[in-house]
Amino acid sequence: MAMMKAAVFVEPGRIELIDKPIPEVGPNDALVRITTTTICGTDVHILKGEYPVAKGLTIGHEPVGVIEKLGSNVQGYQEGQRVIAGAICPSFSSYASQDGLGSQDGGCSCHGYKPMGGWRFGNSIDGTQAEYVLVPDAQGNLAPVPDGLTDEQVLMCPDIMSTGFAGAEQANIKIGDIVAVFAQGPIGLCATAGAKLRGASLIIVVDGVNQRLEIAKQMGADITLNFNEVDVVAEILRLTGGRGVDASIEALGLQSTFESALRVLKPGGTLSSLGVYSTDLVIPLSAFHAGLGDNKIITSLCPGGKERMRRLMSVVASGRMDFSALVTHQFGLEQITEAYDLFANQRDGVLKVAIKPF
Repeated sequence: MAMMKAAVFVEPGRIELIDKPIPEVGPNDALVRITTTTICGTDVHILKGEYPVAKGLTIGHEPVGVIEKLGSNVQGYQEGQRVIAGAICPSFSSYASQDGLGSQDGGCSCHGYKPMGGWRFGNSIDGTQAEYVLVPDAQGNLAPVPDGLTDEQVLMCPDIMSTGFAGAEQANIKIGDIVAVFAQGPIGLCATAGAKLRGASLIIVVDGVNQRLEIAKQMGADITLNFNEVDVVAEILRLTGGRGVDASIEALGLQSTFESALRVLKPGGTLSSLGVYSTDLVIPLSAFHAGLGDNKIITSLCPGGKERMRRLMSVVASGRMDFSALVTHQFGLEQITEAYDLFANQRDGVLKVAIKPF
């Protein structure tokens, strides 16, 4: 039996590199040899035991690679072709998928529906921090990488770009809007870029790391606020003449950032929440205007599928946004525990790490 290296969840606090069998390819699958993947903040939640997955599961959900083998039903692709697949890989046959919510592709009525069911890599099936990954429903999920784009240029597409852009899309940003983005990690930076592409005329971003605020300017931020230096809620209200912002995007997953994002909204504004929360949220009465502010609170899980991936890679290829600054470190797969230690503890200015299995 052919074997491969894979990073698996062992127990809270432990992800280890082990040998696993290379997956067998079913008729609707594709086996992809991973050339580059990365670590996501969600993987850190898994590492800490804050999000439950099965012991022995291969972690990771951001694949860039080469088709090694195709299932008999998969048409229009060829072995040796460079591809990506979204972190969300819907079946396109479920009720949720056919209702336009592929990320919530939660199975069938006989087994119950599961929120976030479209997120399969590193959640319900083996993921991408390995030498190979099996892509299910490959016909609908594999997206060819355009010639001339490097792995690093498209590495953000499977999750980070898709999530950040979804935050801007769900915020219903219109041309001329004022937008506040709370947290400028990789997803927040992509949300800032998404707000710019959507036509926001003033983008105010908040973070506590000046290096990230500088990168935010490259992504389209007009005003940067360091929460260590200023009362950001008061300052945003001052900057908007007390009116508040048309939309706020929360990209961290903390009570404090969620509450601040709510407090800066104008009446009728939208809070687009992208954070992964590990504790209960409390909605303050005053910030919620006792439920009478005509505000909207909406959450997003990154859209997947080959058309979403094609569109994101088209943005990269157009040169309108350059996301290369987000990949700050590179590791071999054999250094995965070292990479997790760096990323989980946010040392050395890390934003995203590129993991190279070969």
